[in-house]
Amino acid sequence: MRKTVLRVIAYILFIAFAIIIILPLVWMIITGFKTNQELFLSPFALPKQWHWENYTDAWSMGIGVYLSNSVIITVAATALSTFVCCLAAYPLARLQFKSKKLWIYLILGGLMLAPQSSVISLFKMVRIAGLYDTRTSLILINAAFRIPFATFLIMTFYKSISYSLDESAYIDGASTWQIFRKIIVPLSKPIIASCAIVSFRAVWNELMFANIMLQSTDKKTVPVGLMNFQGMTTTNWTLVVASMVIASLPLVIAFLLLQKQFVRGLTAGSVKG
Repeated sequence: MRKTVLRVIAYILFIAFAIIIILPLVWMIITGFKTNQELFLSPFALPKQWHWENYTDAWSMGIGVYLSNSVIITVAATALSTFVCCLAAYPLARLQFKSKKLWIYLILGGLMLAPQSSVISLFKMVRIAGLYDTRTSLILINAAFRIPFATFLIMTFYKSISYSLDESAYIDGASTWQIFRKIIVPLSKPIIASCAIVSFRAVWNELMFANIMLQSTDKKTVPVGLMNFQGMTTTNWTLVVASMVIASLPLVIAFLLLQKQFVRGLTAGSVKG
């Protein structure tokens, strides 16, 4: 009886948390179909007439271009940072070499560097390298700032994997690269997916560097585009909300694609260390 009561309480709490999270999203989607008058006079009521043109107008006014730029930059930066983190974390976690502590301290220094403190120096470097007003500059900058945290996260996970797997693979004649590619990476899919989602979200919402490093309108990302979009449509807030709904779709899709990795067994079938 006690277990049943505790289970019911847990379900009630989970349902309450889900409602708290879902309700603002539903409200935002419904608001995108309203008029300005309905938004201010009855913000929580359903629209009398569903204005689908708000979403089509938002797309035609440039949100589609901003969305494609953000997808290119975010996917490239996330893939680059995650790939580099996986390669960097493996020797730091499972190999022994003389300069190991030095590299750990260097990566730790990257965690202490605030992005705001490096804006001027990065801007000068981008101008000298001829990458100003290019997507490549944002890809490299965002990937670099995502590497330190993800490296430490993946490195900690690598250490939790039994070293007996490496020893058995070495006895069978496997090389270090084969052990990393065929054993460590498959077992590390949950933590890699977690780092990818965190990096994806951070790069997608990045505003400061996108606003400084990009000048052309056709290269701006969603955060910068929405900021300009709001300035251009100060009298049509439902159009702004519709643009925000469209801009949030890639984040939802990315999470849905990677969510299974969070619930899979971390070391299913391996030797327990």
